[in-house]
Amino acid sequence: MWPLLIMSRTPALFALLSLLPLQLVQALPQAASAASSPLPTATAVVPGLNYVAKQAGKLYFGTATDNPELNDTAYDAILDNNLQFGALTPANTMKWEYSEPEPFVFTFEQGDVIADLARANGMLLRGHNCVWYNELPAWVTANNYTAAELAIIVADRCATLTTHYRGQAYAWDVINEPFNDNGTYREDVFYNTLGTSYIPIGLRAARSGDPNAKLYINEYNNEYIGPKSTALLNLIKELQADGVPIDGVGFQSHFIVGEVPTTMVENLAQYAALGLEFAITELDIRMPLPATAEMLEQQKADYNYVVNACLAFSECVGITVWDWTDKIRLRTH
Repeated sequence: MWPLLIMSRTPALFALLSLLPLQLVQALPQAASAASSPLPTATAVVPGLNYVAKQAGKLYFGTATDNPELNDTAYDAILDNNLQFGALTPANTMKWEYSEPEPFVFTFEQGDVIADLARANGMLLRGHNCVWYNELPAWVTANNYTAAELAIIVADRCATLTTHYRGQAYAWDVINEPFNDNGTYREDVFYNTLGTSYIPIGLRAARSGDPNAKLYINEYNNEYIGPKSTALLNLIKELQADGVPIDGVGFQSHFIVGEVPTTMVENLAQYAALGLEFAITELDIRMPLPATAEMLEQQKADYNYVVNACLAFSECVGITVWDWTDKIRLRTH
């Protein structure tokens, strides 16, 4: 089982704790034990992942969640604990297909459930997402709009969504996955109709909807030095030069055991140099099943590497796992 998941339906915090500075771990409350190791044991009493992350200087340790799993009492008991999780990301229900199924007709009910849950539990909310090529309603993908018409549609969506959650969302993944792995722009209804202009249109509209929310571009395979990361860096420099609001970058971090990129720290330094904040937004490290002891050790080492990459930068404000239990996973392992 994944080291950051559960043991006997109780959170296993030990893997993350083992990644933190020794003096921090020693400061945490411990159960009485004859063991000489300063790290928690299987019987240790520890506060929670979010508590530990905040002690390490981060804003949050968060998780994605989705509406169908919110009727699982055991799951909810852990999800609702803000010592465990300090931020929630709605995995699906704020996406276009669910939140604007008809032109200019918004359905916020499901997204509100997660937003209200975050507020009730004293957690941050990460809005996800405004513009993405996937999970679109048919009326958007029909692609029978002029550039002027689609620009209005994009702007209205981003402004309406962020306005509805104004004051609730810490950050928004405004633009999600705009690039191909080779660094070219993804050809979708937005790019094919508007070129790259849909990106500043979306960001400016999101800023008008919530002037205080952090506006992110969220990507995968941008965690390491390569053409996609270079393309994203160049885009951000262009946006900054043009006065387009951009506050952060999301590194989704969907990895495979033993294949975590080795240039992650060097890559993150390039984004820190731009004066942006950033976050690990959808972390999971999958493996083929059945798992072996060797794979689990490698997975622990991989999580170690990713967490320490974030810890190396004050600009890395937090880590979100793409749901926290293998019982309910948002990606197939």
